[in-house]
Amino acid sequence: MDFLSSIDIGSLVTTYVIPWTIRIVSALAVYVIGRWIIGMVIKALGKVLTRSGVDDTLNKFLGDIASAAMLVAVILASLSQLGVDTTSVMAVFAAAGLAVGLALKDSLANFSSGVMLILFKPFAVGDFIEAGGVSGVVESISVFCTIMKTGDNREIIIPNGAIYGGVIVNYTARATRRIDLVMGIGYDDDMKLAKQVLADIMDKDDRILADPAPGIALGELADSSVNFNVRPWVKTEDYWAVRGDLLEAFKEGLDAAGVSIPYPQQDVHMHQVESSKAA
Repeated sequence: MDFLSSIDIGSLVTTYVIPWTIRIVSALAVYVIGRWIIGMVIKALGKVLTRSGVDDTLNKFLGDIASAAMLVAVILASLSQLGVDTTSVMAVFAAAGLAVGLALKDSLANFSSGVMLILFKPFAVGDFIEAGGVSGVVESISVFCTIMKTGDNREIIIPNGAIYGGVIVNYTARATRRIDLVMGIGYDDDMKLAKQVLADIMDKDDRILADPAPGIALGELADSSVNFNVRPWVKTEDYWAVRGDLLEAFKEGLDAAGVSIPYPQQDVHMHQVESSKAA
């Protein structure tokens, strides 16, 4: 009783209980209201980005980044209500962010490249591209890597930094493509007949476009053949099928017309030299 009587209960309540109760309630109120505001802001941001045509993957990632940044600000505001020196806390966050940034510099480079790929869209899912030293069909694009499928059904995961930092060739970006073929005939063969055979074969293929018109022109007087550049235009999806069919049809058509298709060959002449008798 002597100990309790020596404590001024009223002073204790006034000095500690009431102020700390107010601080804790204020901190909780700031945190709860802040979280509610963050949810509203992120929801509005998602709608704006969706209307702007931003990719869903980038939309979600940007929302997560904005949510994390605002949550840190809300936590700092809550701590300040408790009387905590937020300057030292911010210094700790800055040091931690610097350390994480240095440790994840390659990942951050891939992230920034992924953002650029998603924003500028040099290719889309389903396109056949050549990038990062490989070629294949794009299956998915994320903020860190791109997944491609090769012609022999292999799955290749390429960091976005390797793609955006190099040359990107998109073979399916345009609706039409030109097939570039070189057909050689012998020097003794009739050039006009050969050109007519090639032209007739292309005229019979409905997949070859009339506009732009296919071209046949003398390309080179090579060592063992007279080479024609044959350049028909087709729809992009018909490229490989038409290319293979044309090569087969050209060979059969030229053979039927009696036009030879030469191939490199060498003639080796051997001379026998008699050794002289010793004097």
